[in-house]
Formats: sequence, C-alpha cells, structure tokens
Amino acid sequence: MSGLPETTAHAYSRLETSGGAAPQLAVTEQDPLSRWVGLVGPTASGKSGIGLMVAHKVPVEIISVDSALVYRGMDIGTAKPTVRQRAQIAHHLIDLMEPTERYSAARFAQDARALIRQVNARGRLPLLVGGTMLYIKALMEGLASMPSTDPAVRDSLIAEGRTRGWPALHADLHRVDPVTADRLQANDAQRIQRALEVWRQTGRPLSSFHSAAASTQAGMRPRLLISLEPRERSWLHERIVLRLDYMLDEGFLEEVRALRNRGDLGPDLPSMRSVGYRQAWQALDAGLAGEALRQTVRETSVAATRQLAKRQLTWLRSIPERQVLDAQDAATADAVLALVAAHGDPAC
Repeated sequence: MSGLPETTAHAYSRLETSGGAAPQLAVTEQDPLSRWVGLVGPTASGKSGIGLMVAHKVPVEIISVDSALVYRGMDIGTAKPTVRQRAQIAHHLIDLMEPTERYSAARFAQDARALIRQVNARGRLPLLVGGTMLYIKALMEGLASMPSTDPAVRDSLIAEGRTRGWPALHADLHRVDPVTADRLQANDAQRIQRALEVWRQTGRPLSSFHSAAASTQAGMRPRLLISLEPRERSWLHERIVLRLDYMLDEGFLEEVRALRNRGDLGPDLPSMRSVGYRQAWQALDAGLAGEALRQTVRETSVAATRQLAKRQLTWLRSIPERQVLDAQDAATADAVLALVAAHGDPAC
C-alpha cells in the first residue's frame, strides 16, 4: 500500500480492522479478455459518481448494471449519466431500447460478456457499475436454461394481476413454488408474473431451474468486486431523500407525464415498474396534481427506494467475496481508484 494517499491508507486500515481482508474473487476463465472489476452498492451510495471519477484517471470503460438505464426517455428518474458525461467516458448498456420492450438478466449476462471481451480487446478495463444485483449474479454465476416467454401466458397473468391483485397471485405462487414465493414481496408483480409464467408453461417451479446443476452459460467472475456499503442506514436514507428532491426539481414528474402521453406504455411494463416511475404513474392515475402530486410521489418513492436499498444490501451480504468499502468515508473514492488501478494491469 506504499504510495497511497493518506486518506486511502486510512480506508484500507478501516477495512482491515473491521475484519474485511481485501479478498479477490477467483477468475473462472484464464482468458485475459474475461477480466473485469465491479463497483456495486445500494442505490444512492455514490457508486456512479465514483465510477466516473475513476474513469477520468484510469483507462476503463463503464458497463452499466442497471435495469432502468437500458430504456430511452427515462433519464431524470434513473439518474442517467448525462450526454456530456457519456461523450467524455465510454458507457455501455444505456439507452438500448424503448420502454415498451423488455430486458432480462439473461440478456444482460449475454450483452455484458460480449462487451467485457470487446473492452479488454481495446486494451482497457471493463468497470461494471450499478445496483441491479440479479444482473451481477447472472454474470458471475451463469444461468440455467430457462423457457422463453409466452406472450399469451404473460398477458393472461397481467390481466389476472389487475383483477385479483398481485398478493392473490403471490399466494398462488406459494402453493406451487414456495421457495421462489418466500423471497418475493407480495406486490412484486414482475417477478411473480415471471415465476407463474414458468410454472404454467413447464409445470416446473422456477426455483428448480435456478438450482439446476447444469447451466447454458458459464459464470464470468470478476478480478474484484467492490461494494460500497454505509455504516449507518440513516445516512443512506438522507441521500435518497436529497436525490429524489433533486429529481423532482429537475422535472421528473414532467418526464413521467411525457411517457404516459406517448400512448404505448402502461403500468404493467417492466420499465414503468421501476422505482419512482411506478409511484408517479399511480399518483397521476389517482388524479393528483400540484403540490399534492409532488408530496405523494415524494413520500411513496422515498419509501419504495428505501425498500430497494434494503433488498440490495441483503443481496450484497450474500456475496462473501465482495470487498466492502465504507460508502460514508471520505477516503473511499481514493481507495476505489487505487484498487481499480491495481487491477487494471492485465498481468495482475
């Protein structure tokens, strides 16, 4: 660690005294084109800003790990990097498709694997930044063979969800696939829908596919997975509120109105189920306007974002190999920079 800034050395010292030895994940492929580093954490933990800082100082290209950033026209509510930022630093898996379309963990793993190889071939380090943990898991661990989506079954389930309510469908799922149902909230429409799709199409629970020994796509492990995690939940909650207030000031509600006015989107689409967009859509459906609209969206979106952050932290804690850095520590940005720079050497 010689030569590190004093603040960086302090961050490492905190890591060591808290029992977090600087672990490195095993690389499952010796192919040098498979190397990558991940920078993950709960929403509002500062990973995007630190990722951009690193990219200005180390030859990396950023690959987004965010299920909402793939959609065009969803800019403010996703805290999407600006056009200027993307012109300065290469970003991938942003603005891939229209919000009428669907993206999946399987598609992400496929896209990310191809991009990792392309970025390495250019002599740069792929830096994967984001908080969609299912995507990270799919890339790291691989995916079992899954049945494709049947539009008729999907549409039937969406109609049932509207009439019976998603908690009722969650109860249906619990009867046929309790393993999957137990890890989903009763209003998690998108995942309940997918699990029931698999059951109705195959007669097999979704969990049986996840536990299958064979996979059609092998995992690609990172050289290092850095996780930004706060010491205090209250710190993260405060940042969530500040970020949402900024989004509202920047015109988030106008962005959602524009999406609604397109005429080809609805609240059942995965894009419109994204945190913030779902709550704004529901408030507009309820006929709210003015300050009542803003306050309702603020309150419901803050609550939903806090729940998202809690789920993200739970996912992260299930990955013992991750290297945890304190998101609240002013030294953390320097520590991330030093770690990424050290792992950017193809020989490392």
